[in-house]
Amino acid sequence: MRVDFNPAEMPRNDFYKLLTATVVPRPIAWVSTISHDGTANLAPHSFFSIASVAPPVVQFSSVGRKDTLRNIEATGEFVVNFTPEELFEQINDTATDFPHGVSEFEAAAIEAEPSLRVKPPRVAASPVAFECELHSTLRIGDGTVVFGRVVHAVVSDDVLVDGHPEISKLRPLSRLGKNEWGTVSGVRDLARIRHEDWQGPAADR
Repeated sequence: MRVDFNPAEMPRNDFYKLLTATVVPRPIAWVSTISHDGTANLAPHSFFSIASVAPPVVQFSSVGRKDTLRNIEATGEFVVNFTPEELFEQINDTATDFPHGVSEFEAAAIEAEPSLRVKPPRVAASPVAFECELHSTLRIGDGTVVFGRVVHAVVSDDVLVDGHPEISKLRPLSRLGKNEWGTVSGVRDLARIRHEDWQGPAADR
């Protein structure tokens, strides 16, 4: 038995809660930007993914018009900082609805470091950062999808094993439903099956 939900007949926030509780886990883009007056902004966005590899383009959605989106539209630059488990509380601090013009770096006492190719700073304690130039935006309903071309990436050697990022060292945070956050508690390794090696459906093997 299943329960039916019709978004056309539900309040917006009720269906939002259904979406965010079931489209899980969602990686978090911890986006740093800078305004024209030089104020650095930092905010987590959990509607985040990869849009393209060649060229390398990442995407995230801003629900509503927030400082992050306004700064990107004005300057054409941003940084996506990785969200490790050890920075859990700091990441949540930067989700606070501070008044316009307040720097989350300063309010949450988060150390910044200069980026190499763009003006917005990186989070110094984040093990991975993608410096991005704005590719394009797409307005959909109450959200705006932001596409950023990655022009530089930096990875801490503390999370590398044989030159490759290791999940047990990265320890990424993700967003779930309600006020829930996810951590990596178990990883399963299973290679994709080539057609020449196919031996039938998993249920029959």
